[in-house]
Amino acid sequence: MAERPQQYTGRVFFIMDTMPVKIFISGYPQDYDELALVQLVSLFGEVSTIKIVRDKQSGKTKGYAFIEMISRAAAEEVVVALDGLEMKDKNLTVNIVEEKHVPGYKKIACVSSPAKPKRPRLSH
Repeated sequence: MAERPQQYTGRVFFIMDTMPVKIFISGYPQDYDELALVQLVSLFGEVSTIKIVRDKQSGKTKGYAFIEMISRAAAEEVVVALDGLEMKDKNLTVNIVEEKHVPGYKKIACVSSPAKPKRPRLSH
């Protein structure tokens, strides 16, 4: 009699081989918004996320942002091309933010399987 393969109904974990690379950027003009920064940086590669840091009370930019690029090569191109570039009497500062690595720890992504049915509750 042939064995049936087991069906796994939990979560599936896999190691992320290509993690986004975070870039710190400061010194851009105060009138730049997320779209303007993405347009500037996306000339070198695909942007996955952007976060302009703003003052909580006024909503004005604090003058720096974090951008995640899909590939490390693109992030490195951004740093080479834009670091030190003068824009409206200011110089851009662009650096790759290195993640702190914990020995023996690997980043993993979790993909949930279809919802597992809940156990019925006992009514009293």
